[in-house]
Amino acid sequence: MTGGPAAAGPYWLSGVDNVARRPALPGDRDVDVAIVGAGFTGLWTAYYLATTAPGLRIAVLEAEYAGFGASGRNGGWCSALFPKPVSALARRYGRGPAVALYQALRDTVDEVGRVAAAEQIDCHYAKGGTVVLARSAAQLDRARAEVAEAEEYGLPLSLLSAAEARARCGACGVLGGTYTPDCAAIHPARLVRGLAGAVERRGVTVHEGTRVLAARPGAVVTATGTVRADVVVRATEGYTPGLPGLRRALAPVYSLMIATEPLPAAFWDRVGLSRRETFSDHRHLIIYGQRTADDRLAFGGRGAPYHFGSRVRPSYDREPAVFAALRATLADLFGDELPVSHAWGGPLGVPRDWMPSVGLRDGLGWAGGYVGDGVATSNLAGRTLADLILGVDSERVRLPWVGHRSRRWEPEPLRWVGVNAGLRLAGASDAEEARTGRSSRLARLLTPLFS
Repeated sequence: MTGGPAAAGPYWLSGVDNVARRPALPGDRDVDVAIVGAGFTGLWTAYYLATTAPGLRIAVLEAEYAGFGASGRNGGWCSALFPKPVSALARRYGRGPAVALYQALRDTVDEVGRVAAAEQIDCHYAKGGTVVLARSAAQLDRARAEVAEAEEYGLPLSLLSAAEARARCGACGVLGGTYTPDCAAIHPARLVRGLAGAVERRGVTVHEGTRVLAARPGAVVTATGTVRADVVVRATEGYTPGLPGLRRALAPVYSLMIATEPLPAAFWDRVGLSRRETFSDHRHLIIYGQRTADDRLAFGGRGAPYHFGSRVRPSYDREPAVFAALRATLADLFGDELPVSHAWGGPLGVPRDWMPSVGLRDGLGWAGGYVGDGVATSNLAGRTLADLILGVDSERVRLPWVGHRSRRWEPEPLRWVGVNAGLRLAGASDAEEARTGRSSRLARLLTPLFS
């Protein structure tokens, strides 16, 4: 493999550890709204509250620093993706509400770009859409099925021929693919860090280095003081199981990434991604990538194990076997062993039914469970929470994910067995398809595990 050892830590957050931290909570205080977590969800909520109601006293409490978690570590897809297919939402809530949620997410991609421009946040926003390649007959069948479903509900998803798909993303062995315009590639850490500055300019206080011990209606308890608030918002995503009473609310599942060194013009002449389209393929075990503004490939995927008891530890960010698999997948996609400069990982939040939610009840607000699709979804959640807190009767507060409560995950060891079985099944299904050339029979077992 070319290149030396990859640097530990997210490429996006390079240098952030050397930035001066915001002061921790110095003691008890009273506010109108206390938000736990300075990632996208918490900061978007603070942004729209402060913009709509400038006199509101808002405090954001963060254990590490703004963007430390998934918001500063993700693949940089600001997309209209949602973990639940539109057909599944329609069966439960009806066609109209299902399509309304998807349309709201499509609009959200543009809203993120609008705010970034208005706040002069240089997050490398480039709305080039997403190409998902089909590199086997089974993957091509899934691509056709996804396009048929999108057409049924009036959503923009195009079926690409092999030539059309290769023109966007010149990977090896491409038989076709799909394309949607509803995605922008971004630099996620630049966005989340810029957003933290934007809320501070509007009078919001961000306390970093402030670990929350408990969050309940009326109060947030930390090691250095208690914040009393009319409304408390939990925006903790993959770190949610660490709060009292929430061990089984979400499963923290790790996703890992690598970033290459900047790649030469000859590589991009062959591979394309000229509009910085985000890319993936139709395999079962998720992969995702983008061309960065400085001409790297930032590439990630699932496959890291879920850890017993929903444990989250810094050592879990690095799984050598998964990093090796990501390097091999890149080589398989583009026919080259590419020099890798950074390797990292982090937890994302997975609800038992794979249904994200946002809500406010008895003075306690929440949002999350994005299953890795949270860059744009968190913006919609933040706007929705602001409406709920301020009592604004908008279309957003009537979307079908508002007030949803997922059932809890099974107790251990069932949770450990189930989540890791699902990850292994996804990988085994891809291996079966590579071996047989036909759609995997094993993949049928995935649905009951993740629904």
